[in-house]
Amino acid sequence: MLDQSEAVRPCSETRSSKDWVRILSEYREPDAKRSSFELAVTLGPFLTLWALAWWSMSVSYWLAFTLSLVNAAFLLRLFAIQHDCGHGAFFQNRTVSDWLGRVLGVLTLTPYDVWRRSHSIHHSASGNLGRRGIGDITTVTVAEYREMKPLNRLIYRLYRNPVVMFGLGPGYLFLIENRIPLGLMGQVRYWVSAMCTNAALLLWVAGILYFGGLAPILLIFLPSTLLAATAGVWLFYVQHQFETTHWDEDADWQLHDAALHGSSHYVLPSVLQWLTANIGIHHVHHLYSRIPFYRLPEVLRDHRELTDTNRMTIRQSLHSVRLHLWDEGSRRLVSFRQARAL
Repeated sequence: MLDQSEAVRPCSETRSSKDWVRILSEYREPDAKRSSFELAVTLGPFLTLWALAWWSMSVSYWLAFTLSLVNAAFLLRLFAIQHDCGHGAFFQNRTVSDWLGRVLGVLTLTPYDVWRRSHSIHHSASGNLGRRGIGDITTVTVAEYREMKPLNRLIYRLYRNPVVMFGLGPGYLFLIENRIPLGLMGQVRYWVSAMCTNAALLLWVAGILYFGGLAPILLIFLPSTLLAATAGVWLFYVQHQFETTHWDEDADWQLHDAALHGSSHYVLPSVLQWLTANIGIHHVHHLYSRIPFYRLPEVLRDHRELTDTNRMTIRQSLHSVRLHLWDEGSRRLVSFRQARAL
């Protein structure tokens, strides 16, 4: 376990989480020009790097591969823009936001309407032990783990293993699982979203194969997709999987308390903060998801007390990989080893 100096800093503000919701509502309005600019400086480089990588295959496969890895950063940022569209935080016109999100969903391999619904469930149930299962990282309590059969324990341990979580998992999630509307199978609109995205994706891949063969798939499409997917899964993981996160049984659970206390403030270098569209300011985002990502730094600038709330550095975030179970007694996320010692 980390020393006190190394642990994620807990929330130190004195206002209640509901007070913060009222304050943060002042930042909710997106600016159409700023949103258009953010889209242009993300989509433009993404398409340019794709073209350069394609051209560079005639010079060096290694160069094409390297450019595709760089392009993963812009693909990740496109997903962040799609994320804001899903919250209605990118353009005031919801129809424009939704159709932009659907187009970007083809590039990110994510059916927009399916993802928007599952992500909405995540926001409405984050930290609620009685409503786990959709849009979250599977987390069980120490007591639940002890009651599991040996096979189920093994499956859970494999699921939480970093090799699976960050190695095999992202590829499975974006290449396979996203192809059908899991968790929302009974509603036609989500099948339409998934199948239309799949059809557009199939046309895109077919076009790549027709004009370039297998090489651009292996050197450009897959490397950028898999690296962006891995980075995305890592960010989602550390935003809620840290030692002092917040879980409650349904009867005790409060939406805004869970949002503020159960989401991290992931402090990243300026370049990474830009490429991840400020998603590290996650405690603010969960408290008021309608705030455009480019306005999140304004919140920290104007309200310094939120800066230290659940503050987590990159070094501290690496510790979270060793945490697997929620201990309801100590109200901490603990490792398998720590759970045995309880």
